[in-house]
Amino acid sequence: MPEKVVIGNAELWHGDCREVLPLLPAHDLLLTDPPYEIGDGWRGDFSGKNGKAVMWGEAPEWDKLCADGLLPALDKCAEAVVWGGHLYELPQRSRWLSWDKCQAFSSGDFELAWTSGHGATRVFRMSRIDAYQNSGEGKQHPTQKPSALMAWCLALHPKAATVLDPFMGSGSTGVACAQLGKAFTGIERERKYFDIACERIARAQAQGQLLPPEPVAAPEQQTMEL
Repeated sequence: MPEKVVIGNAELWHGDCREVLPLLPAHDLLLTDPPYEIGDGWRGDFSGKNGKAVMWGEAPEWDKLCADGLLPALDKCAEAVVWGGHLYELPQRSRWLSWDKCQAFSSGDFELAWTSGHGATRVFRMSRIDAYQNSGEGKQHPTQKPSALMAWCLALHPKAATVLDPFMGSGSTGVACAQLGKAFTGIERERKYFDIACERIARAQAQGQLLPPEPVAAPEQQTMEL
């Protein structure tokens, strides 16, 4: 049975999004980072304690692709930003978003987000060190997105007053919504990450509205005279 927790203007659900979504009204924006099913293609440190490394041989249950959860969520929202959307069969659109991590990384130098709109592609530049360490945010979920990245996505949709994330994880979308004063609905099936999300969002709401952090500028390219 899904469990609902209300924190300020955030409505957080512990449960399977396929069960919760039929209970929800329409939203202005879907902003989410659904499961990738990367399995043994992923390795790295997300423990937050002394650089402990983790590697999966098979994708854990929470990381299985969930098209039957994502597609109903798309139907609930007027606009959408889906990180990792290229791994799902979504309608072809011309506008993509990218997170440039400003450094070489084994799993990729940048990440892509599918959007429901058409227009120019946009790039957010922030190193992983600035995103998780220098910001003080830390990383409490293996696929956690920086709240600064989610705040940037929200800034691209200024008219969106209500935001839905059916794969909430540790709550970065909810933190960004708290910083920008937007109503948020999040769903997370894993109790561990649901509790982390509740704590992070409550803390962000207690701090009040903030301006989104400035993204790190890309290094200037030097030209050679011939």
